[in-house]
Amino acid sequence: MHRFESGNQSPRPETPEPASIQGRRNAGVQLLDDDGGISDQLEVCLKHIFAKYCMPRPESAPVRGGRGLLLLEPPVSAYLSPEGLDAWAQDTNGAPFSQETKDELVEFLDVTDDGGLTYVDWVLLSFRI
Repeated sequence: MHRFESGNQSPRPETPEPASIQGRRNAGVQLLDDDGGISDQLEVCLKHIFAKYCMPRPESAPVRGGRGLLLLEPPVSAYLSPEGLDAWAQDTNGAPFSQETKDELVEFLDVTDDGGLTYVDWVLLSFRI
């Protein structure tokens, strides 16, 4: 592993975080993998966040992750109901999405027959906001 001489260098300067020094605060934690995809560490975090708001609720107890953290794992068939989406938006943005925004989500993203947002589309939405 390469050691950096200065706190001003990023271990991956090509990543899209130009205003920050990635990994400085949490050494060894990368958001993106070498191919520019979501890293395994970020995937675990995203699944935990999604599981807090999804339906059906996680059936199993949280699993112990790195550093002894208890992490939720969403069921394979999980989705965000309109209520779950509102709760996530409230916690994330301070307000639920407007009806216009919800209508756009249904129009442009793949949703369940009941209008629920799948994990994959929630990840896409998370990175668009």
